[in-house]
Amino acid sequence: MVYTLKNNDLTVKISDKGAEIVSVVKDGCEYIWQADPIYWAGQAPILFPICGRFFQGKYTHGGKEYQMGTHGFARHCDFAAKQSSDESVTFVLTQNDFTLEQYPFDFYLTITYTLSDNKITSTTNILNIGKDIMPATFGAHPAFNVPLDSGSFEDWCIEFGDDCTPDELIFSDTCFNTGKKRAYPIEGSRIIPLRHNLFNVDAIFMSRVASSATLKSKLSSRSVTLEYEDMPYLGLWHKPQSDAPYVCIEPWCGLPSFDGEVDELTKKCDMFHIESGKDVTIEYSMIFN
Repeated sequence: MVYTLKNNDLTVKISDKGAEIVSVVKDGCEYIWQADPIYWAGQAPILFPICGRFFQGKYTHGGKEYQMGTHGFARHCDFAAKQSSDESVTFVLTQNDFTLEQYPFDFYLTITYTLSDNKITSTTNILNIGKDIMPATFGAHPAFNVPLDSGSFEDWCIEFGDDCTPDELIFSDTCFNTGKKRAYPIEGSRIIPLRHNLFNVDAIFMSRVASSATLKSKLSSRSVTLEYEDMPYLGLWHKPQSDAPYVCIEPWCGLPSFDGEVDELTKKCDMFHIESGKDVTIEYSMIFN
């Protein structure tokens, strides 16, 4: 089922499959990528309980081996939903047979989307309802049409909200963490011009970035700003070696496994270690102009 949030500025549609935003319309303009499978069938998946992938698609915990796919399982799950108003909806996922096969923890995951003027705020709460410490992380993967209206893909850019000197996190050819990094060149300490060949290998992931980034163009008054102070990593991606007319702007709390290492889950880097009865809250926002 698709739920609709609406006010005088935006009409937002969110599916209960994966609690995924599938449409944001302002003044007749669709901002969200519409999942053309020629390029990518996703739109704005949420990433839980991992970001990226495990080496060989598996990890160990408590002496047992578990299999888990890229970006975890939440994006494949049907969430329960409760819409409290025209401007707010909450999606809930708890453990079930499907999740327990991959992840032996009892959890209560809520994702609330709140609309205020031209801003959507996503508030994610991860509650450990089991007895053991629960390793988990979270990320967002929204895709935006480029161009939004005027110009070509190369007429658009990503502009950080503050001057910064990002480090690019060097991934292997198979998208695993190498532990290496290098300075990422940006124009005037803020701007990354978009071009398709940025993604010839795969995604660009950075640390030490500003806490907001805007998709914009000198040829258009339209833009999208992401605010992600709770999330230390930012990725940019579209289908590699293509002319895909979208870009994903991805704030993450965690990273993929190291290349060549099967993780023991409690030792995996960049995970929250949530004690029994405790929770973690992560918030990010998107502003549509």
